[in-house]
Amino acid sequence: MVSPTAPERRVFLFLQGPSSPIFGKIADQLKARGHRCLRINLNPGDQIFWRRKGACNYRGRGGNDWRDYVASFMDRHAVTDLILLGEERPYHLLAIKAAKDRDIAVSVIEMGYLRPDWLTLERDGMSSNSHFPNDPQQIVDAAGTLPEPDWKRRYTQSFTADAGYDLLYNLPNVFLGFLFPHYRRHALFHPLAEYAGWVLRLAGSRKRALEASTLVERVLAGGTLFFVFPLQLHTDFQLRSHSPYNDQREAIVEVITSFATHASRAAQLIVKIHPLDNGLIRWQAHVEDLASRLGIGGRVQFLDGGDLNALLEKTAGVVTINSTVGLHALQLGKPVKVLGTAVFDIAGLSDQTELDQFWTAPVSPQEPLRSAFFRLLAAAIQVRGNFYSTAGTNGGAEAIAQRLHDRSVNKPGGFVDPPPRQKPAKRTAGRF
Repeated sequence: MVSPTAPERRVFLFLQGPSSPIFGKIADQLKARGHRCLRINLNPGDQIFWRRKGACNYRGRGGNDWRDYVASFMDRHAVTDLILLGEERPYHLLAIKAAKDRDIAVSVIEMGYLRPDWLTLERDGMSSNSHFPNDPQQIVDAAGTLPEPDWKRRYTQSFTADAGYDLLYNLPNVFLGFLFPHYRRHALFHPLAEYAGWVLRLAGSRKRALEASTLVERVLAGGTLFFVFPLQLHTDFQLRSHSPYNDQREAIVEVITSFATHASRAAQLIVKIHPLDNGLIRWQAHVEDLASRLGIGGRVQFLDGGDLNALLEKTAGVVTINSTVGLHALQLGKPVKVLGTAVFDIAGLSDQTELDQFWTAPVSPQEPLRSAFFRLLAAAIQVRGNFYSTAGTNGGAEAIAQRLHDRSVNKPGGFVDPPPRQKPAKRTAGRF
């Protein structure tokens, strides 16, 4: 007979995670707490980043074959918890459906909302799938007794480590893909094409950094009213699944056209490329060509690098699809207009008016909602850590494992059911 005080032994199934050792470290922490940890590898990169017992290799096809396999696996091993990154990946969508049918808890791990050294741990998913409350009063009430988070940075990670892990994950998938012949990538670009783009970008990085620094200094010194529009990674599921756009170029057309028509003629728009963009799409040419055709070429600046924080401190507002840059701006008390679905798109926090109005009358976040939102966000669905440093993965793995063990994900006060946000319908594709 099991003692009533014996800890509950649960079975955690890990699917795909980041190109990082953190999933393996989380599994080690959970095993140390008495739980069983299993893994299904879908490609050689998955194998490389697990390197421990409890793994099975799935070499079958996607779709119905994968759905039946993962459902049977869950039944056969009495899985209680599903852990993954990227709940909108095709393989993961089917696995989550099977888990929900069996009352298996789903936890999603992602880069932190509160970057640079935070990680996200949420039940079921992010953005449209998030259970984090969006009722202002509920947020204020839930955060009433929560302390101000410690914002001091604890961990650092390098681009070299990030790139090295990415190569370690993706190159085996390219050259050893025959071991998993039916695996299909969720990414839009082939890894070798991405790396070729990065090589070209790195070759000109010093020149771009100098140009970006000069542009930021000029904008700040000029005292001109300006707005910031941060671009996102074209492959990001925040854009692909949680926005109304079929392509980021549609968002660029909408934003720049609205700015040309409704913003003050003295205002400028700073369009900033994502720092991890691979360069395969010529965003600068697209932005500058559109601005020129609209007759505002001198008022739209394209920024590739530079001090974003310095710009956010002085900007009149930020327009974003759902980038975490919006969160950073809100922390500074700046107006933010969200075009997609985001956990921070909340009445009283982000601007709820139409985009055309934002340029002339941007609405700033309100207190006490702003501070309550960040206290609750940090306490309920964020942990300290990162994906690409030893200290960051150790700290993040321990914190995540403890929350999973305690069943405290989304606690305190960070869960409402059903999810209060909806996935936006895609617009009819147009020319851009």
